[in-house]
Formats: sequence, structure tokens, C-alpha cells
Amino acid sequence: MDLFEKLQANRGPLGSISHIDDNYYMFPMLEGEIAPRMQFKGKTVLTWSLNNYLGLANHPEVRKADAEAAEKYGLGYPMGARMMTGNTKYHHQLENELAEFVGKPAGLLLNYGYQGVLSIIDALVGRKDVIVYDAECHACIIDGVRLHMGKRFVYPHNDISNLELQLKRAEKITKETGGGILVITEGVFGMSGNTGDLKGIVELKKKFDFRLMVDDAHGFGTMGKNGAGTAEHYGVTDEVDIYFATFAKSMASIGGFLASDPKVLDVLKYNLRSQIFAKSLPLAIVLGNIKRLELIKKHPEFKDNLWKIVNALQSGLKEMGLNIGTTKSPVTPVVLSGDPFEAANLMKDLRSNYNIFCSAVAYPVVPKGTIIVRIIPTAVHTLDDVKETLKVFETIKEKLHDGVYLKEGEKGATLLET
Repeated sequence: MDLFEKLQANRGPLGSISHIDDNYYMFPMLEGEIAPRMQFKGKTVLTWSLNNYLGLANHPEVRKADAEAAEKYGLGYPMGARMMTGNTKYHHQLENELAEFVGKPAGLLLNYGYQGVLSIIDALVGRKDVIVYDAECHACIIDGVRLHMGKRFVYPHNDISNLELQLKRAEKITKETGGGILVITEGVFGMSGNTGDLKGIVELKKKFDFRLMVDDAHGFGTMGKNGAGTAEHYGVTDEVDIYFATFAKSMASIGGFLASDPKVLDVLKYNLRSQIFAKSLPLAIVLGNIKRLELIKKHPEFKDNLWKIVNALQSGLKEMGLNIGTTKSPVTPVVLSGDPFEAANLMKDLRSNYNIFCSAVAYPVVPKGTIIVRIIPTAVHTLDDVKETLKVFETIKEKLHDGVYLKEGEKGATLLET
């Protein structure tokens, strides 16, 4: 079969439903300044789908720093990969300030979080090593694990007893190969909102010799006393060997970083293929991120206000009998029962009739019969926004229960046009 013909015949789980009103459910286009209220399909909608946790995207000091840096340097400088011609003193400044903030001796910038994670895993382990990872890890970790030429074992989400079994298997192999063991988990899991059992994992270091890598994309800036992440929150910073976070969430920017022992980073920076063979972060972005980090440290009230909104939203949802799973973070999943068709109808009702913009997922992203509507609170939402949203979800819950969103011919009205 011709390669392009094969692509059309097997479009993948999401591609197979791409014909359903593209740019509405998938690849939607929100317009206007990044804020709780934005424009969608000509309407003003209350937006709960932006990873702008601390509200920095449109902070006046951030906008000023971004604009001044772009005017002075453009988006081209520095040209080239960092190893060759893409290095500046400001790249080093940001690395050092990030490392200090998360309680590590050294830091290393990454052009993009996703590709950075792939390269970190690829550079850390070889054929003789074993990876053990949480089953609910992000796609970037899964893809990184797939690159691994050696053995890899997965343990059920946060199942420390099973992790111990996998570590025993891994230890048996590494005793024969002379390799090492890398355990990978997340600080905050982006879909469920719950946290990795970092204390439980760290406790196993008393029995097994392994290194721990934590992807804290959703935890950096939102968790911990100072916002330094989930490791700070659980008091295990020193036991996390490789700390990773992205700028795409709390920093409302782009790129990422890792923090670890300087001897480890000194080796990694010469072996991270996604960094060696890619253009350095533009200086305008680096300077903008320096300003963002400065504001995070200077204004703890940003995180405090975020959690005021989180607590009001999550307690309100629970009080009306809705299931928000096991979240321990700002990520707020509303777990409902229904099929993909009902999920699409529900989402269209929310967006078109109630002007509430949030994202929903159904099978195959989550188990059959389940719909998850994910809400992302931010520091710039208000308690009135929460009140309005809770009122809408009370109605949505009743409609779903009454079968309003079922396919035409089963029960209720059909909102979705296929």
C-alpha cells in the first residue's frame, strides 16, 4: 500500500473522529488576550483550559519585559545551538536562579520540555540499565522510555508495593549487566491532578540503589511552600536526583529546565541530542523567563490566590456530589459517566449554550464509559467565576443524568452534528 494511502486508512484514535466539526472540539481557536474571559466562535467564554496557573501571561511587568527584550534582540539572537553559538550570560543566569529556587546545586535550560525529557532519558540510560516508571506518566516520558534499548518495567499508578516488585526484577538484571536503575514519576499528574507518591518512592531508596527522576511540569510554581514544586511540598527535594519542569505552565512561556548535581549536568549537556542539534532558546524568551521567575519569588500571593480559587471550585464541585477523583493539585478533573458522543454533546452545550470553555476527554484517552472534564483554575479567576461555573455544572450534571446528550433515537436531543 502507498504510504499516504495507509495514513488515510488508519488515521489513529483521534484522527478517526477529526471530521466532527474541526476547530471546535479539536484545534479550537481562542482569541483575545490570555485571560479568564476570551473569544470563541464570536462569543465571550469563561475559559478554564489555559495552563496560566499564576496569571503571568498578561502580567504588565511580564508583557513589558517580553516586549523590551524582543525589541532589543529580536527572536533570532542568539543564532545556532547553544553548544556552538547560542550561549549567553543570561542563559546561565536563568539556570542558576532556577536551580537555587528548586533547591538544587545546578540547572540546565531546555529548548522544549517534551523533547528535553526524551533526551534526558536517552542520555541517562544505556542498554545495561533498567527503567521503572509509573503507568500514568506523560507521553513525553513514555516516548523517552520507548527509545531505551534496555529493559523497562511499568508499575500501576502510585502502587508502591508493585514498584518494589519491579525494583526487585530490575535489581536482578543490573546485578548481571552491571547497569543502573532509573525510576521515573511525575510530581503532579496532568490529567488526574493527583501527585506522585514521592515519599513512598524515596523510602524504597533504603532497600534499593536507584536514581529518581521527577517530571514536575504542573507542580512547579503551584506546589510547595514557596512554589518550588512537589518535592518541596513533600519535603524530599534532596532525594530527587533529576528534577524537571517546563516553562509552559506556571511561567506561561516556553522551554523547560532540569536541575541536579552539577557533575551530572556537565555530562548531560554534552549528550542531550534535542539540545545539541537544535537552536538555543531565543534571548527574548530567556529574559522574559527571568522576569517571570522574579515575580514568582517576589509575589507569593499569586500562588495563594490560585489556591483560593482551587479550594472554592473543588469544594463546590464535591458539595454538589460530583466526582473530582484524587486530585491534590490545581488540576481539577470532573469525572462523569458517558460515551464519546455524550462527551462531545456535553462539551458543545458548555461552550455554545453556557459560554463555559473547558476541555473534555472520553475513550480512548480514558476508560470506556468515562468522561473527564478537566478544569484548570488560575490566580486571575475570581470567586464569581467559580460561582457561575458551579451553577452551570449543576445543570450539566442533571442533563447527563436525564440522557439529554445521548445519540438521536436513544433519548433526548442531539446537539452534535456529525
